[in-house]
Amino acid sequence: MGETVLQMQGITKYFGSMAANHEVDFSLEKGKVHGLLGENGAGKTTLMNILFGLHKPDSGSIILDGKEVAIHSPAEAMSLGIGMVHQHFMLVPTMTVTENVMLGLRLPRYPLINPAIAKRRIEELSTQFALNVDPQALISQLSVGQQQRVEIITALYNQTRILILDEPTAVLTPDEARELFEILRVLKAHGTSVILISHKLDEIISIADDVTILRNGELVCNAKIDIHTTRKEDLSAMMVGRNIDFNFAKQATGEGRTLLSVQHLSAYNDRGVHAVNDLTFTVRKGEILAIAGVDGNGQKELCEVLTGLRKSSSGSVMLDDQDITDAGPAEIIEKQVAYVPEDRQRTGLIMNWDVSQNIVLKSFHKKPYTKGLFLSPKAMTQTAEKAITDFTIKTESSSCIVKNLSGGNQQKVILARELTENPALLIVSHPTRGLDVGAMEYVRSLLISKRNAGVAILLISADLDEVFQTADRILVMYNGRAMGVVEPTVDIQTIGHMMAGVVQGASHE
Repeated sequence: MGETVLQMQGITKYFGSMAANHEVDFSLEKGKVHGLLGENGAGKTTLMNILFGLHKPDSGSIILDGKEVAIHSPAEAMSLGIGMVHQHFMLVPTMTVTENVMLGLRLPRYPLINPAIAKRRIEELSTQFALNVDPQALISQLSVGQQQRVEIITALYNQTRILILDEPTAVLTPDEARELFEILRVLKAHGTSVILISHKLDEIISIADDVTILRNGELVCNAKIDIHTTRKEDLSAMMVGRNIDFNFAKQATGEGRTLLSVQHLSAYNDRGVHAVNDLTFTVRKGEILAIAGVDGNGQKELCEVLTGLRKSSSGSVMLDDQDITDAGPAEIIEKQVAYVPEDRQRTGLIMNWDVSQNIVLKSFHKKPYTKGLFLSPKAMTQTAEKAITDFTIKTESSSCIVKNLSGGNQQKVILARELTENPALLIVSHPTRGLDVGAMEYVRSLLISKRNAGVAILLISADLDEVFQTADRILVMYNGRAMGVVEPTVDIQTIGHMMAGVVQGASHE
């Protein structure tokens, strides 16, 4: 046993009548990486928010270096040497690395900050922990992986001894993820303790020394990790209470005819810069074409052009031999195109509406949901209740407000709406982002079943596990361009290099 730096004992936290944490115990050793696992809603985030001072526990205690402490705010947590890097970075793109780090300092301790001193300290930390960050670079000039390092430097500048990382590899290329793990090993060697929240079980096994698993707000397991004997199947079973299978059966659908043909397509982003650059690809019936790439390389704009939410600047889009270039959303919906957007809360759902209203959102103006000038609540409820059963949506009723559902169940509401009308083309963007392993299995198996039934599917995902498990072909995007189309038998390192714009793959169009 190593030196214990943190103990959370009997942590209980209720939100209304729901127990987010119930008598949870958690301990952390000095210089160790501790994985924190669990389904969405299992209580991981609540537990870490309590440690970081964002929530106050209803009962239980936090013991730091052998002394009980009360943490009422993130500022207090930081003063105790506890830092947190969130999944969505808190950086100002128009400012330099030094300026962003200075913004993150504890001002009561640093009433006057000298930029030259801050720059030197950043250089020291960058060298000491192999972070390789230029203090004078603008955040907007850095890759996603480099921006994450700036967040880590900010925490280390504040003398962080316990670093919480929330889904740190969700937006990284494989090479960037490997570089991050090397940084974590250096942090360990210098005595920093790391709490790693992740849904990627292979990563937990490769880097963590210990693991804590929560389910339904309660502690399921505290265990040591052995890279040689620990199996992700065992971890996932403890997370969800059943065995998880990602070996999906793909039926041979033959060489389906081309349903979607995109030729030399270009489009601007909201800043007037080309986000999609001369992109050409096809999607056939009964196949999944996955578009892999780090976020921000034109995937969002491509989806918006294909679904009528953004105009193209050049090129063409053909659907079943019909020209739909720059057609409006209503026309594209009528042509049996379904769309699952990456941001389910802002784009995919109306959060203050109930489940039934969201499920019939695209069809409420049609029979049987409308009678003259009036809607038919009965017909809406019947459709919603069938969807709740078919898609195993966990909700008290079809009248439950969508914002009160978990992320996984919100995603199921969108899938129910988009798939109940039997689309010919399904466009799905990051369908399992932020979902737990059980919800991931459900969504991916659903995509495979639709593919087996002959639906043409365009899958946009930065999760390479998802890409390799589901895709028939993989197109890699970088800076709005196609780096090549490859088979899912290609090695992950080649895909990673293509995602970083380093190498162009052979085309299998």
